[in-house]
Amino acid sequence: MNLLPTRRLALVAAALGVALLGFPRDDVPVLMAVAALTVVLVIIGLADAAIGTAPRQLVVRRQHPPVVVAGTEAEVHWEIRSSARRSLRVSVADELAPSLRARARRFSARIPPGGTTSVSTTIRPLRRGRFPLQHLTVRIEGRLGLGARQREIPLATVLRVHPPFRSRQEAELKIRRARILQIGMRSARGLGGGTEFEQLRDYGPDDEFRRIDWTATARTGRTIVRTYRAERNQSVLIMLDNGRVMAGRVGGVPRVEHAMDAAMMLTAVATRLGDRCGLVAFDRKVRAMVAPARRVDQVGRVTEAMFSLEPELAESDYTGAFAHVVAKFRRRTMLVLLTDLVDQAVEASLVPALPLISRTHLVVVAGVRDPQVESWADGSAAIDDQEDPVEVAYRRAAAIAALADRRRTVARLRGMGVTVIDVVPGRLASELADAYLMAKSTGRL
Repeated sequence: MNLLPTRRLALVAAALGVALLGFPRDDVPVLMAVAALTVVLVIIGLADAAIGTAPRQLVVRRQHPPVVVAGTEAEVHWEIRSSARRSLRVSVADELAPSLRARARRFSARIPPGGTTSVSTTIRPLRRGRFPLQHLTVRIEGRLGLGARQREIPLATVLRVHPPFRSRQEAELKIRRARILQIGMRSARGLGGGTEFEQLRDYGPDDEFRRIDWTATARTGRTIVRTYRAERNQSVLIMLDNGRVMAGRVGGVPRVEHAMDAAMMLTAVATRLGDRCGLVAFDRKVRAMVAPARRVDQVGRVTEAMFSLEPELAESDYTGAFAHVVAKFRRRTMLVLLTDLVDQAVEASLVPALPLISRTHLVVVAGVRDPQVESWADGSAAIDDQEDPVEVAYRRAAAIAALADRRRTVARLRGMGVTVIDVVPGRLASELADAYLMAKSTGRL
């Protein structure tokens, strides 16, 4: 506990000092009088603080939602209850991180004898992550208001900030369209009707001849067709690369953030359409794992596993991650690897490890490409008049070479039987969901 002077003490000392300096006397006695008066006021202030109300007579509570989505507003409430017999002037400071963007992190309030005061503020987190809040700092002014007692009160809570699900509305649209396909209506994309047998029924004008069941037709004397639906209870496993290549920013957002949005959208679409979806996040080792399931809260479970991940600034161990997956998942599964298609990383680490999973599973590799590099390559990027033309030429040449390497990497992966999605920011989640729906409707799972 600390004994501290207050602002009122400083104002009183300043006012008395100015008043003494106004007397036309010898400078030395006046300065000595000012110094003596300051010492006396400090002693009075400390005595006022020492005999004041102890912070243990206060009960402080902090309330906030356990989970907040980055970019959305939430409220934090503080409640202070006093058991003192006098009115108290209390100041409270909380350790809210700057990235939470709290409207206020400290406040002052007057609490009546034996009363309770509530104060609240709003936060709008800027980034995702886990924010432990360990204590509050409480300061109580003395009776004269010249001194205060200050103490840190342990008050441990945890605020979890989840990544925003930016593609939620688009996911709902894809789910509705896929369900329309399942009940036999046409789709703008014209996806197939699935390969899982559903029922036998009478032939209709729009049915295909290849769907006729000749055995049932001969038995009943009527033309009977077999109808199919998209397979259900298939497995989709999202493998989120949390290594060095995912720390780079594309469109002002780290690559891992684009991947997280795509993971949430694919989980929502797959589970709502009757399939099981899970997650494995890895870098040098497996960091998080959510077993594939068809639960109502599966998107929340996947989000909970991802929200505190920060890219490890080291090369990812694809071989170790794939071996871990193969050991746990024997059944054919759609494996979606969210990474960056960097030529060096793919050639050195990913390509040698792919045979571990491509023999048994349907593999999709997805990433976002940088529009800034494309604008440098085609010369459409804005050029500052003060930039050296030689540097601009070198930058353009490097961008052209990088894009060529990326195209070769994509072609090599496709040659190995891998479905590759390489799109601009904002399209990764949608294209990945379309790839899943195509694989599901054509029976590739």
